Amino acid sequence: MFTMSRVAKCAALGAFVAVGGFGLPARAGDPIQHLGPVGPHEAITTTFGSKGVIAFYEPDGVHCGLYAVVYSRGDESGALGVQVRLSLNAQQVISLDSADHKSLSLQCGDNAETLRIVNPKTWIGAGAAQ
Repeated sequence: MFTMSRVAKCAALGAFVAVGGFGLPARAGDPIQHLGPVGPHEAITTTFGSKGVIAFYEPDGVHCGLYAVVYSRGDESGALGVQVRLSLNAQQVISLDSADHKSLSLQCGDNAETLRIVNPKTWIGAGAAQ
């Protein structure tokens, strides 16, 4: 499902998106957000509580090969970032939690056509999605 070259290419794409891909922040210092839903190899970038996330997927048949980087928003060095890779079945949901009791849930769409945020009321970026 994941080859190192594909993961490296997708990680580079995710970094590009986080740095300048999808518009200007609402205020100076706000991270750029792309809330999805997204198709294969497109990144969701958002924050929830004290954490930020860059997440994308590769279709693997009817499964989403999810790749996500979760980082602490206050850690300018990036040393505390965590990489997550897993395979989601169609309609399966994964929840990411922050230490300050905020959550972000991602769902694989039917036939691995999309990746989307679900339960938006539980994460800080919910106001931007409305």
